[in-house]
Amino acid sequence: MKTAAALSPSPAARSAPVVFAAGAAVGVLGGMIGLGGAEFRLPLLMGLFGFAALAAVILNKAMSLVVVLVALPARLVAVPASEIAGRWPVAVNLLAGSLLGAWAGAAWAVRMRGSTLSKVLAALMVLMGAALVTGHTATVGALALPLWAQVPLGVVAGFGIGVVAAIMGVAGGELLIPTIVLLFGDDIKTAGSLSLLVSLPTMLVAFARYSRDGSFGVLRAQARLAVVMAGGSVAGAVAGGLLVGVFPDAVLIPVLALVLLASAVKLARHH
Repeated sequence: MKTAAALSPSPAARSAPVVFAAGAAVGVLGGMIGLGGAEFRLPLLMGLFGFAALAAVILNKAMSLVVVLVALPARLVAVPASEIAGRWPVAVNLLAGSLLGAWAGAAWAVRMRGSTLSKVLAALMVLMGAALVTGHTATVGALALPLWAQVPLGVVAGFGIGVVAAIMGVAGGELLIPTIVLLFGDDIKTAGSLSLLVSLPTMLVAFARYSRDGSFGVLRAQARLAVVMAGGSVAGAVAGGLLVGVFPDAVLIPVLALVLLASAVKLARHH
């Protein structure tokens, strides 16, 4: 159901420079750590621009999709397509769970009360912060599991990631990359490309489910904001990629984790 908060954001949402700058800031943060930055965009949509939880999630999902579509060709240039093609069973294994998880997550999100969804988003922000710290500070090695255990675990992990990605409106790379490394033994570079291949159809399924709900109308009502912020996110991601290494991970990662934690606290109180 459309709400006033979903369709009547704060005055800041009507300022293209502010919207672009917000998207660029998110893109820079994500680019410096090799992600799209959607985890940081969600609290901005709710806090700075005043969108209701579900509307913010749907807008975030739309912008995440744009960022993934832009990033995928560039990623395939960096990692040969032939190398990725040889790992197609990994993507299929995760997709077997993530597509179902995306549909289920979107269905749950549209049925939740706004206050409940805000609290769920807050909890997931804490999860993303923990994944950020673990993925960038801990050495993740493959579990070397037998195939009979690897396949069902991949489906279960994919389902959970699909649920989280759908509810938060993110691509899920922060969770997909360590999962691919841990379960399937791929290196970080290959895992990053595989995560994009899994993210794209997973997001499309979540979109298909969200499109059946009246709240999807926020995309039509706020198309200009979505386009401008997505453009800022892409530009910021490029700039963030150029800044990789400028700030040591020992400083950058804890700061970003604290940003996510502070955002989680604010989202938990969001009405």
